[in-house]
Amino acid sequence: MAYMLLVIEPHGQRQARTEREGRELYERMLRYSDDLQRRGLLTLGQSLKSDAAAARVTLRAGAPAVLDGPFAEAREMIGGFFLLTCETREQAIALARECPAAEWATIEVRELGPCFQ
Repeated sequence: MAYMLLVIEPHGQRQARTEREGRELYERMLRYSDDLQRRGLLTLGQSLKSDAAAARVTLRAGAPAVLDGPFAEAREMIGGFFLLTCETREQAIALARECPAAEWATIEVRELGPCFQ
């Protein structure tokens, strides 16, 4: 089964770190990703840049709208993700517990599948 681990960070947290702190945390995440790869569990993993240059697109009643970031109303942002192949939900949760980002962010575990279920 495919699972996505979403790294959900408090908004503004990255800016509060020094560059050195940020690099150290990033290196920890790279080691975690490498370990998942070696274990044959990782399909794809990526860090995402801040939402400062992001955009949100909606289409309501045929009218498109684009909202440029940063998103002031947001208290959190998705900072990255890991797409994994796991045998069970429990395995995906166990892998989320191993993620270094669980120390400073929330790791949301989501199974991939149809959105109508």
